[in-house]
Amino acid sequence: MLDIRQFSSDPDPVRIALKNRGTSFDLDGLLEEEKKLSNLRKQWEALRERRNRLSEEVGRLKKEGQDASERMEESRSINGEIARIEADLAKREETVRERLLLLPNTPHMSVPVGPDEKSNREILKTGIPRSFDFEPKPHWEIGSRLGILDFDGASVLSGSRFSVLKGAAARMERALVSYMIDCHTRPDVPRLSGKPYTELSVPFLVRPEMLEGTGQLPKFREEIFAIPEDDLYLIPTAEVPVTNLHRDGILDEAVLPVKYVAATACFRREAGAAGKDTRGLIRQHQFAKVELVWITRPETSYADLEELTGDAESVLVGLGLPFRRVVLCTGDLGFSSAKTYDIEVWMPSQGVYREISSCSNFEEFQARRASIRYRTTGTRKTKPVHTMNGSGVAIGRTIAAIFENYQESDGSVRIPEPLVPYMGGLRTLDLS
Repeated sequence: MLDIRQFSSDPDPVRIALKNRGTSFDLDGLLEEEKKLSNLRKQWEALRERRNRLSEEVGRLKKEGQDASERMEESRSINGEIARIEADLAKREETVRERLLLLPNTPHMSVPVGPDEKSNREILKTGIPRSFDFEPKPHWEIGSRLGILDFDGASVLSGSRFSVLKGAAARMERALVSYMIDCHTRPDVPRLSGKPYTELSVPFLVRPEMLEGTGQLPKFREEIFAIPEDDLYLIPTAEVPVTNLHRDGILDEAVLPVKYVAATACFRREAGAAGKDTRGLIRQHQFAKVELVWITRPETSYADLEELTGDAESVLVGLGLPFRRVVLCTGDLGFSSAKTYDIEVWMPSQGVYREISSCSNFEEFQARRASIRYRTTGTRKTKPVHTMNGSGVAIGRTIAAIFENYQESDGSVRIPEPLVPYMGGLRTLDLS
């Protein structure tokens, strides 16, 4: 959530940000509501001040033995007016808050301006895509032929965009979770950056205010699976429960950055993705993901974003998967994000790079919604933290990338060397 006090007197930067995002939002209407609210607060404060003066006068008149009935009557009238204004204030404050919750974050100055993904900018490319002496098959064909990916069975159980992983594929999912968690938590495992993450195991069901805190509600209500009778939602990402662990809290500056990693199932309706990636493991209603979450200081958050992104990329480097990093343009930027890097892994069957992780800096946007602050060293002053997160990385998409990049002409799949110990020494997926 943006702080309306910071832009009400000069809304042009927000107006420009909305234009660059290609977002339709009634900013003038919001500012008009805020102006009415401000004027109403001034009336309320003036009436309270007048009531306090009347109280003093009543006390003085009674002490002097004079008639105070006129002042007392005026005070009762003011009390009624204050009560009426307070009720109006509550309604108007909620109106302003509801509108603010739908106002997207302001892109960072380094984000390229553009209308859609065609304006995203490639930052780096790592690894050389393998040259095949045969036509590489898509991962769903590979897994189905090996008898370890079952989409038809999943459809019977739950409908479209679900999958059943069998045998070695199920073990690979478990192995990848362990490998990725180890990459981020064990100092003895080669990594690209600093102190290890703290591993968490968190609930998959959360209250609506948790989704509001990280920006999924109310904007993306149609994308989230709800359990209305319990007023709970299935998490679309571990970002939601992990970030909200510090909701309404104050952290000491000395502990920052706080770095968490969590492996969870994620649940998404994908309501806005009809017809896209309907086959395979790329876009599912339920999928496993390892999530990285940072809570940090504003002064270091953009350097921290580079480190977080490097941590996510280290997983793909270890697995020997070619990938590239792109910075999203303003028109492709997520609602809550000030800057996002997408990490895209090479998929040979399609001859394209496909997203496997998004790493974002939300600046104060989530912290204000969830009221997460830190106390600066040596003072009593508190400020909103900056929050960041990134996939470290999506498990199903990693399985798909391994199947496609490590496939052989006989339909078997080699297992990346770092994953072999996690697979009990198994080096190849085949029909044997």
